Amino acid sequence: MSAIEISQLSLREKFQIMQAIWEDLRGHVDRFGVPQSHRDLLDARRRRAESGESEILDWDQVKHTIGKR
Repeated sequence: MSAIEISQLSLREKFQIMQAIWEDLRGHVDRFGVPQSHRDLLDARRRRAESGESEILDWDQVKHTIGKR
């Protein structure tokens, strides 16, 4: 399917394709290694959240802050 064909699909069809691709990728995640730098970053963020240094926001909170900073 070409980019032009995809652009002509409805939003619902695009989301269905994205969901199918995501599900397929999830089945292959074990084939890809996570770089140590990514693990280190996630570990640091987890420590900050656990210590209370960082605040964890849910998606609705984040959406309302985008573009306001």
